[in-house]
Amino acid sequence: MGNALRFLYGHCCKPTTAGDSDSLGPDGVSAATVGVSALSLDLFHFEITSQVPEGLDKHVVSSKKAQANWFRKLLEAWKEAKPPPETPEEVARLVIQTLKRHQKADVEGLLAFYGLQLPHTLAQVSAGGPTSLPQGVKFEMQTLPVDPKAVADGDTITVYVSTTDTRESSSVPGEVHMAAVQRSKARAERNYGKADALQKKIVEAGYRVINVQNEEILARKYRIRLRGIDAPESSMPYGKEAKEELANLVQGKCLRVFVYGEDRYRRCVGDIYCNGMFVQEVMLKKGLAWHYTAYDKRRELETWEKEARAKRVGLWASSNPEMPWEWRKDRREGR
Repeated sequence: MGNALRFLYGHCCKPTTAGDSDSLGPDGVSAATVGVSALSLDLFHFEITSQVPEGLDKHVVSSKKAQANWFRKLLEAWKEAKPPPETPEEVARLVIQTLKRHQKADVEGLLAFYGLQLPHTLAQVSAGGPTSLPQGVKFEMQTLPVDPKAVADGDTITVYVSTTDTRESSSVPGEVHMAAVQRSKARAERNYGKADALQKKIVEAGYRVINVQNEEILARKYRIRLRGIDAPESSMPYGKEAKEELANLVQGKCLRVFVYGEDRYRRCVGDIYCNGMFVQEVMLKKGLAWHYTAYDKRRELETWEKEARAKRVGLWASSNPEMPWEWRKDRREGR
């Protein structure tokens, strides 16, 4: 089995954290990922036996020979995907893209067989990011893989950038660098109390030592406010859904962030791209954020919000959803 399939199968067919286990079935598969798990297992079996799953022909119109051709293509696409798809939406997109030249009935039948989203239910987002720095950008950063716990809500996220990055390397305080070296030595000597005290000192300075693929990396902390959108607050309707969607989008991913400035809370205000997808576009098209017109006049953001309104998706399912900036104002004024 290829590395990508091994990674997918391992992650989809067993709990990834102790906290996941309450929502998982006896085989470690949740209702949300059962289709992903089933497809990954069938691809694993196909690589060994060249046999497509029993019962698929009841959902599609093409022959077994054609089905085998799909599975060969999907197997190759999965192995080439970097990173490999993990969520039902990512897997559905991979299937749709890989089999885009095949009959619509076959593609939709295959998706339905695994309980994956059909094309019309997926938000259509543009692929790829800017090839040069957009006008007004102060600087660009490439982050380390994102911890989903670092997502505060639907428009704010904490990220870390390696201090080996060209922009960061020259600005690391000497005491932080020294603390990181001493911490590494303390851990090697199994003096974990000292190591924890040094990590605390590093964190207080705005940095953290992060373990990435068994390598410890000194990284600088940044809080990012997604430019141009305003998501519902956590206690508002769709606040939880907005936070979960953003967490699902960025979990474990390295992000490309274009920073335009800083807000009054000292957060970097920026555009975020994840695997070539513009994150603000996804949030707007899924109806999980408003276009923040008080601070952003981009026509494309206005268009994406209007599309979600017209489809009545997300918060637009309500006839008169409360605007988050008005909600915050009411709370400040005690109303």
